[in-house]
Parts: sequence; C-alpha cells; structure tokens
Amino acid sequence: MKSVFITGGTTGIGMELAKLYALKGWRVGVCGRDEKKFTENFRPQFKNVSFFHADVSNREELKNAIKTFSKIDGLDLLIANAGIGYKFKTKVPDFEQSYHMVHINLLGVMYAFEAALDVMIPKGSGQIVAISSIAGYLGLPGVSAYSATKAAVLKFCESLHLDLKQFNIHVTAICPGFVETPLTARNNHSMPFLVKAPRAAELISRAIEKRKMVYAFPFFFSSLVRILGAIPRTWYKYFMKIKMFNYSRE
Repeated sequence: MKSVFITGGTTGIGMELAKLYALKGWRVGVCGRDEKKFTENFRPQFKNVSFFHADVSNREELKNAIKTFSKIDGLDLLIANAGIGYKFKTKVPDFEQSYHMVHINLLGVMYAFEAALDVMIPKGSGQIVAISSIAGYLGLPGVSAYSATKAAVLKFCESLHLDLKQFNIHVTAICPGFVETPLTARNNHSMPFLVKAPRAAELISRAIEKRKMVYAFPFFFSSLVRILGAIPRTWYKYFMKIKMFNYSRE
C-alpha cells in the first residue's frame, strides 16, 4: 500500500487531496492543530486516513508526526500543504502576522521536507511536494510576506528538484491561483478564475503523478501572472494600477 502524508490536511486543498488519495487506496496521514476538524471531515467513511496533532511551525512536533506515520509502510509521498495568508490586505505590513507567515509557509515546508527526506533518502525513492502559489511569481500589493514566502517555497523546490535526483527523489512545486477554501473565503477582494477545491485537488494529483518540477493553474491566469513576472518592472508597476490587481487597503 502506498502512503502519503499531508500537512494542513484537515481543511481546504489538503483535505480534498487526502480524500482523493484515500479513495485511491493509499494510506493517508494528515496533521493539524484541531482534531475536531479531522473528525468532522473524515470520520467514519475514511478509515485509511490517520490524524497527527502537530503544528507545522514546530520542527520537532512535525518531525515526530511524519516519523511515526512512516514506521508502518514507509513514506512514498509528502505534500507540504499547510499555509496561511493575511486576514486583510494592507499597504502597511502587519509584521507580527508576517513573521508568523514565514514560520508556517516557509519553515513549515522545510521542516516537512527534512522529516520526509530522513525516510526517503535511505530508501532511495519518494516524492516531496509543496503548495506554493502563483503569488510567488510576483510581488503583489497588500500581501508582501505571502508573496515572499511563496516565492521562497517555489525556488526551494526548484533547487531540490535538481539536487535530489541522485537519490531518486522527485520534487514538485504546485502554484495554484485562487482556490475556494476557508482561507480564501475571507478575502475582501475579487478572485478571478476561482477554482473549486475538489477540482484543484484533481489537477494537483495529476501534476504529482507526472512528476512535474513546477505546475501552475488555472492556465490563463497563471500564464498572465508569469508574463507579468517577466516584463520590465516599470511596466509591471503600470499593470498593478489596474483594478483587477490593485486591491490593497490603506
């Protein structure tokens, strides 16, 4: 039986991915801080999904959770999905929230990868995946730390994709646009090309299966964002004045 561990797997994209892999017959481990969410969303129908209480910003907690899960059937796939965003977009950064975001969105991915590689490198196989964002392609207004952490995750994965091939370990960065989840439900701005969470999970699982280095979706929106990331910064500043992008508050 194949096994997958998903951080932040009790709600949103992580939950949909956990259910998808469970229906495929995989043994699934998810971690989070609220076991009640797990019980509500997975029990009793998903008996091959296990919950581990862990805060992804706590290196030892997360390492112990992944190590414990891996003792039974090893670990074939690790999906570092846990992440947070800003409650409100502001032109003056909320630095306390920004620091917290670095711990969750960036260090949480690194901690998860570290724990997974402790299992996969001795075995000589595996795949590690991180959920970045198309926000990682640009410095978007109002979400400075979010863009920064997602950009760091993207580049971290790109480097490891090259470095870990010698161990037969594949690395994939997933860069979604707007996905309908509890996290995006509180956004106070428009969300063009919004994707339903179950559909997002399907697209992500296909990219994982193909072992892509980077996969961004939806296609049109992600293509537009990548073009904006490549143009001269003077032009980029002009485009950011367009209503579609200029959603930050004073």
